[in-house]
Amino acid sequence: MKSLIVDDEPLARRELRRLLAEFPWVEVVGEAGDVNEAAARVEALAPDLIFLDIQMPGGSGFDLLARLDHVPRVIFTTAYDHHAVRAFEVNALDYLLKPIEPQRLAAALTRARSMPEERGVEAPPHDILERLFVRDGDRCWFVPLREVCMLLAEGNYVRLFWGQERPLLGRPLQSLEQRLDPKRFFRANRKQIINVDCIENVELGIGGQLHVRLRGGSEVEISRRQARLFRMQMSV
Repeated sequence: MKSLIVDDEPLARRELRRLLAEFPWVEVVGEAGDVNEAAARVEALAPDLIFLDIQMPGGSGFDLLARLDHVPRVIFTTAYDHHAVRAFEVNALDYLLKPIEPQRLAAALTRARSMPEERGVEAPPHDILERLFVRDGDRCWFVPLREVCMLLAEGNYVRLFWGQERPLLGRPLQSLEQRLDPKRFFRANRKQIINVDCIENVELGIGGQLHVRLRGGSEVEISRRQARLFRMQMSV
């Protein structure tokens, strides 16, 4: 299992390497001391597992996760226990307090090893996204894209319509569009991409315009330019 250690303290990284040497199936492929370096390492090395400190110069471990297109398995390693609830809100495998106890590390690694392989760990850079890590204020989520009914452009950000939640994602709509499943998501107009699985009804408007109602009550107008393609795709 390819692993990356992210911690701003060299001694902490060295100690964790020492502990991990007891597990021959764990391969430490790299280290990083801050968020920017870690993001580059994740992109270059595609680790299966990240050992992630939370408080680091220039950004937190949560900031790193928000920057990643694909989030590997995560085990948080930190000297502070007050981030634990938030860590498990983002589906972390475990939350290890420093100094790390070998028994706790072994249990966390056993859990990581028992998890089924997720698509995308060894995927090419432009593979289809299945979920996003979203940080909105003090709240964090792993959002399954199949549950997102609409993506709405707000400048260089994207508003996700996910159940009753409306988190804001810090990237432009165009960059996300290339990574969405084209069988599920359709570009309705310049600002909106809709999940066709969420469509409840379609109405024909004046001049051949199409109006779509999505699950949850959102109404979207299909631009004239996209209407023909929509009819072909949806057999409307």
